[in-house]
Parts: sequence; structure tokens; C-alpha cells
Amino acid sequence: MEGPLWIDAHAPALDEIRQDEARERLERAVDEPMNLVVQGPPGVGKTAATRALTRAAHEDPDADLIEINVADFFGRTKKEIRTDPRFEGFLQGRSRMAKRDMINRVLKESASYAPMSGEYKTVLLDNAEAIREDFQQALRRVMEQHHRTTQFVIATRQPSKLIAPIRSRCFPVRVRAPTTDEAIDVLETICDREGVDYDGDGLEFVASAAGGDLREAILSAQATAVEGGEITMSTAYETLGEVGDDDAIREALADARAGDLKDARSTLDDLLDEGGYDGGELLRETLRVARAGSEYGGDDLARLHVLAGEADLDLTDGLDDRTHLVHLLAAWAAGRTELRPDLRDPVGA
Repeated sequence: MEGPLWIDAHAPALDEIRQDEARERLERAVDEPMNLVVQGPPGVGKTAATRALTRAAHEDPDADLIEINVADFFGRTKKEIRTDPRFEGFLQGRSRMAKRDMINRVLKESASYAPMSGEYKTVLLDNAEAIREDFQQALRRVMEQHHRTTQFVIATRQPSKLIAPIRSRCFPVRVRAPTTDEAIDVLETICDREGVDYDGDGLEFVASAAGGDLREAILSAQATAVEGGEITMSTAYETLGEVGDDDAIREALADARAGDLKDARSTLDDLLDEGGYDGGELLRETLRVARAGSEYGGDDLARLHVLAGEADLDLTDGLDDRTHLVHLLAAWAAGRTELRPDLRDPVGA
């Protein structure tokens, strides 16, 4: 993709965040620094909102914002952590330190350094739902010790995974998935700044295809502009229409609707195992494909959305994505409006 990514080049300022409640809570944190839990689905702008907050709050945001993605720790080896340029200064001469102690040291050192400008700095912990409970207990102690000089922002799509002592020390900021109209508004603003020609149908196609993931919508719009020179229904479909696993998802829906749950489950297994989806991503893609097609009427789509809401809650609280999605397909095929009236496995597996 040519040039800088639009998600970076057009990162919003604090006053450009279109969700009133989230923007007002973040604006309050500029004048009254506080720890925050910024929560919402993937791709809705949690990290972008935090960066907007720091640009408004700090004279030198590049120096006084420390970003740590949880995957930087929990998805890497000790050597990878120790040689990361952001952390190696904290870990020199500590090659025998246990991974847990390495992480604790980085957190403590990051929090203890004086801010470069102003009275405090901000530490962003992204994708915090992956932090194990014992590490969360260590984080709680760091937050308590350095609360006067360090603001912690914990970004997560699953706030229920955070321990109560951390949640109680943070002000919640909820960032919901944007509506299609809100996503179109963002895309229009970016296209006008970039001088890209577009029409309403093209932007609506891109926004709808993203299914509430604003990051995906912006990247898809950029891909369409680069490939097609403009964003119309035709160029958007040519660029995006054949990308992904729409046919497989459509096949799973059709098989489930026809009562062939064995084939539907087989397709679902392939998407989870080989397609690289997690449960939440596949659920959003399923709703997008169902909305985009003409196979299902309004009542069917409404019922599918009700069932998807239940499945999304189960995916948040549970561990087995596969089972919850199979429950969804089976309930939809059976004409039910609730996910599971009993505890039996609907496919007998």
C-alpha cells in the first residue's frame, strides 16, 4: 500500500472523536488525570482515543506516552523481551531473571521515571485482557505506588478479565462499534483530506463490509483508493468483494439453514483452524455476509442478530469459541430466538 497508512496519517484529535460520551470522559481526564479502562470491540479506536488524550494532555506526548502491547510480553520469549530496544535498558545484566520478574521490572521502571513535561506521564497497556491474574496483581501494586506521577490507561475488549482491584482504580471509558453512518462520516473526512474521489454507495459498501471495525473500514478505503483510483461501488467491490472467506461463510449459513449442521460445522472448523479467525471476528464476519446478501429477509436477519448478541456474550465469558458459534448456527437453523433453551449440545458432539 502506497504512502503512510491512513489510520496513522488521520489519527483523530480528541475533539474529533465522534462518540460523545467517550469524548467527554476523555476530555475530563485531561483536566483531572485519572487511571482509565478504555473498553470496546476490536478496531473501534481504543488506542487512537488514548493517543488523542495524550496529545491533548502532554506538552511532549512522544516522550510522556509509553505504549506496551501485552503481546510484547506474553507472546514473546525472554530473549525477545530482553533485546527489545524499549526494554533492554531496564534489563541489562539480568539474563537469568525469570520472565515474570522481567515484566514486573519493566512496569516498575516505566512507571517510576519522572515525566519529561508536566506533572505526570501516561502508560498505555493495550490488549490487557491477555494479562494473567498474577501479573495483574503486580500491576495493581505498581499503580498504587506511582499513582501521583503516572496515569495508567488499560485498553481491553474484555473488561471482565480484569481483576476487581484494577477495575476499582480506573474510570471506565466505553468505545462502542461505530454505526455505518458514523464510519461513512469518518471515511468522507479522510477522503476529502486526501483528495480522493468517492461516491456514497462506495463508502457505504466499505463501511458496511467492515462490520463496525473502524480500523478495517479505513484500511479498506485506502486499499480501494490505491487500487481503483477512487472509491465507488464498482472499485470497492473489485478491491474487497473477493477478499476473505465470504463464500465459505455463506455456505455455512446455507448448510445450517438447510439442516445440514455437520457440513456447517465442518466449514466453521476450517475457518477457525485455517482462516486465522477468533470467535468474535468470525461472528462479525458472519453478520456482515448475511446482511450483504439477498438470501435472508428482515425477520431472519433480525433473529440472527439477536442470537449473535447472546453468542457474543458467551464468547466474552467463555473459552470455547467453536462451541458457541455452533450453538448460534443450530439455533438459527431451528428457528429459535434464543441461543440455547437447554444445555444439550445441538449437534450431538
